[in-house]
Amino acid sequence: MTIAREARALESEKGAQAAAQPAAPPVAPQDRLINRELSWLAFDQRVSEEAQNPNHPLLERIRFLSIAASNLDEFYMVRVAGLKQQIAAGYTAPSEGMTPAQQLAAVHRQVQLLMRNVRRTWMGMREELRASGIAVLDADELTDDERRWLTRKFQGEIFPILTPIAVGPTHPFPFIPNRGLGLAVELFDETGQRDLDAIVLMPGQIERFLRLPGSGKEAIRFVPIEQVVLQHVGSLFPNFRLKSSGVFRILRDSDLEIADLDIDIDAEHLLKNFETALKRRRRGNVVRLAASSDMSSDLLTFLRDQLDVPEEDVGVFESLIGITDIKQLIISERPDLLFTPYAARFPERIRDFGGDCFAAIQAKDFVVHHPYESFDVVVQFLRQAARDPDVVAIKQTLYRTSRDSPIVQALIEAAEAGKSVTACVELKARFDEEANMRWARDLERAGAQVTFGFTDLKTHAKVSLVVRRESGHLRSYVHLGTGNYHPYTAKVYTDLSFFTCDPALTRDAARMFNYMTGYAKPEGLEKVAISPGGIRAKLEELIRKEIENAKAGKPAGIWAKMNSLVDEQIIELLYEASSAGVQIELIIRGMCCLRAGVPGLSDNIRVRSLIGRFLEHARIAAFADGEALPHAKARLFIGSADWSPRNLDRRIETLVPIENPTVHQQILDQIMVANLKDDTQTWQLTPDNRWVRNVPGPKPFSAHEFFMTNPSLSGRGSASGEAKTPKLKLKR
Repeated sequence: MTIAREARALESEKGAQAAAQPAAPPVAPQDRLINRELSWLAFDQRVSEEAQNPNHPLLERIRFLSIAASNLDEFYMVRVAGLKQQIAAGYTAPSEGMTPAQQLAAVHRQVQLLMRNVRRTWMGMREELRASGIAVLDADELTDDERRWLTRKFQGEIFPILTPIAVGPTHPFPFIPNRGLGLAVELFDETGQRDLDAIVLMPGQIERFLRLPGSGKEAIRFVPIEQVVLQHVGSLFPNFRLKSSGVFRILRDSDLEIADLDIDIDAEHLLKNFETALKRRRRGNVVRLAASSDMSSDLLTFLRDQLDVPEEDVGVFESLIGITDIKQLIISERPDLLFTPYAARFPERIRDFGGDCFAAIQAKDFVVHHPYESFDVVVQFLRQAARDPDVVAIKQTLYRTSRDSPIVQALIEAAEAGKSVTACVELKARFDEEANMRWARDLERAGAQVTFGFTDLKTHAKVSLVVRRESGHLRSYVHLGTGNYHPYTAKVYTDLSFFTCDPALTRDAARMFNYMTGYAKPEGLEKVAISPGGIRAKLEELIRKEIENAKAGKPAGIWAKMNSLVDEQIIELLYEASSAGVQIELIIRGMCCLRAGVPGLSDNIRVRSLIGRFLEHARIAAFADGEALPHAKARLFIGSADWSPRNLDRRIETLVPIENPTVHQQILDQIMVANLKDDTQTWQLTPDNRWVRNVPGPKPFSAHEFFMTNPSLSGRGSASGEAKTPKLKLKR
């Protein structure tokens, strides 16, 4: 039976079942959405549980646990900080059925459960590491030789950069940076007449875990730096003895607030404004204090008072403080405990044309599927543009990139060669603001035209436009992506890079750049929809068309993949589509406020989340348009936007139609089908808002493994011979 016939049979069966069932009671308004903060924590819970997945090598499980802890840090620094700001400002309006105060209380309860799970997992993994020959030691486990080595290490490399601070009338409590790790100590002098409270901050220039000498493959031994400092506290405070001590770590409010700016402010003042805001962020309010359980109540009270931290924002833990740092234990000498190395393929199509990206794009549109296919093709596209004497202009958006970005270097090279280079740099890319300011100044010095977009909108679109003189005419080439121009994250993020010289798409890209540089909202866009406004309107149009088809008795379906789904208007429209009979399959990596499979609300909606070796990041949407998915006539789009208010209303984003048959087949029949078929790394959202891991079938299928072992469709070249990518089929 074909997939289309299977789908129609399934729809008929569901219709008969629904007719036989009594109508479900209406869902109360406050129960129609999942709270976004709790959904965010549920995502982090899924990540943390990958640390317990026996199918992953041990050090990769360490990586998952570190990521979960880092995610939780960011959650506190941004999401919890935001809730606190709302409460302080007196906001009481509910969001997803809960006031800010109710959300904060629910968050605290959920975080306690999540942290308990993370720490229990770490304690178990510490024993697994030890059994595998990698030991994280306590001070009392050190040998005499190791103690002597650590003393030399302390005196030569640690002591010179430590600053012990005794807190008193002439010594104010020191500034503790965000994510700062410290040692709090109570001391008394040898006469017993003077007590002293002091702080020693752990130096960020030294690794958290010091590797002991003589550690070979069979016995690798680490000791946390705070234990080394504690063992030598007498060197820091001569004539004092230790009364009690404890390790602590803080998180600060890191939500960057930029003052409203005049739209005509010049670039240099804008940069200075951001620099000032970044300095304020470094001194944001403390939103979380974590302390070791061996810290005395007096010391903990001392820290709380000095840092002005309420009791509900204090966590006391028996195990390691700052679990995110365990990523430093992932060592290359133990490949048996890591994923098998994977080398990304370079698209064969580019090789067919001798490395000439422009010739390959002229021949046919193609898409590069990262990280399975190399990000080097994106770099090569821009390097070729920089060095090609026929290229007259390059326009580029920059949201996030690496410190040694080859993308920026190519733009600088092009500008220095006299080409017209325009860079739309987004300063408001969270935690990358300083790097982006540095790149902006470097580009300006090279002669590029640098703009910073809008003060009230983030430029999140991923677009490169190259204009080239060919046979007396100008031809434009465009790269439209779902991910950032970041060569390192492109090795672990699953994203799409679409290359085309389609005149309508390149004209739309040019209009979008004119919007970002000249503030003139584009009119007459031919194919691309852009936010703010345009993508929301396009999605609503496409969903309503599926509703009409379902009501007319035609096959109707929506497949969509994204990082988060939180927009209430879109969710309500999806509920309406479900009630009309539209079959909806959603692949949501992170936050999802939509409730799935709820009788009378979302019977025909299924939501899954794929968490594995690579981080799912591509945004894809497919609409059946009168035929059962997947099929060649489905309306297919890729883009930079998740379905959330910030992406649809407060950012510059793109939604790009995919019309080339081979690219269409690769994205819909290969990528989307593989994601829906995966049963090894997938979680299902249940009607009672729980995420449940899928149980693999008799023939387990991993989307990640499939793409690692099979070439893509659109990037294949003549060297492929008769080899073909296996055709995937979905079981309905």
